[in-house]
Amino acid sequence: MTGVSSTEPTSGPESETATPTGPVASTDRLTTAEIADVLALAGAAGDTDGADPLDEHVLLRLRDPAAPAVHLTARAADGTLTGYAHLDTTAPAEGVGVELVVHPAYRRRGTGRTLARGVLAAATGPLRAWAHGDHPSAAALAVDLGFTRARVLWQLRRPLTGAVPMPALPEGVELRAFRPGEDDENWLAVNNAAFAQHPEQGRWTLDDLRVRLAEPWFDPAGFLLAVDAATGRLLGFHWTKVHERPGSARIGEVYVLGVDPSVHRGGLGRALTAAGLAHLREQRGLDRVMLYVDESNTGAVSLYERTGFARWSAHVNYQRA
Repeated sequence: MTGVSSTEPTSGPESETATPTGPVASTDRLTTAEIADVLALAGAAGDTDGADPLDEHVLLRLRDPAAPAVHLTARAADGTLTGYAHLDTTAPAEGVGVELVVHPAYRRRGTGRTLARGVLAAATGPLRAWAHGDHPSAAALAVDLGFTRARVLWQLRRPLTGAVPMPALPEGVELRAFRPGEDDENWLAVNNAAFAQHPEQGRWTLDDLRVRLAEPWFDPAGFLLAVDAATGRLLGFHWTKVHERPGSARIGEVYVLGVDPSVHRGGLGRALTAAGLAHLREQRGLDRVMLYVDESNTGAVSLYERTGFARWSAHVNYQRA
């Protein structure tokens, strides 16, 4: 999901000797080397902050040269990338999505504020920004620049080492794996109906789906579909994901879970949740799982908490008219 993720907390001793950041540069396309620099910076920030500063949407767009975006970069005199801001200009009337990150070794030097000023100069119209991890310094910067707190996204987690609920599918419903190329359009229709009121998930296109099906992490066996056993009609789904990064423990994710609105309140959501958790533990050998859910979606939050999930961190969306 798009947004701003800028923090400038106190950093370690390395920052005391870091070369000062120079002026901000702007481009509509990054080179392969520049993309590598951005990913390395994001990795360093994520390891320090405990929250990835660039969401999946931005990471996918970094690799797509046709994606309309503005990239702002700040570098030290020695060429080190000290800060990066991504402006998603796909739908400017609805608000430019921004994500911003500063290298941990270059914080408390004004780099984040300089990049944020660059964002304001480069964008017209409303802005949408996420503070991944809800850091106090990001909140202070948002307030100083005229952003208001508009939405909260919770990351919930639970262990998979203890009891995992057994899936109990409603009568006449069966599970099967997603079939790329065959289920694409039917899945998209159910997804967009299930998330019709969601500002991001309910607007997926076939391109959005297929770019994720081509990702290295995609596993059709972990993309579970609930279908009517008699007709084959798609009723709901649980798309799982496994995060694997060198130096970090593997963790599963309830990536997307949805039920056709016409079959709500039949227990299918609970059964699909349980089936996905069982897959992550039994088939993928994982001992923990996470998911993201809007704080305002009280029904989903209640479902997940009853399934053993607890709040881990918060991501806050800020907006500026």
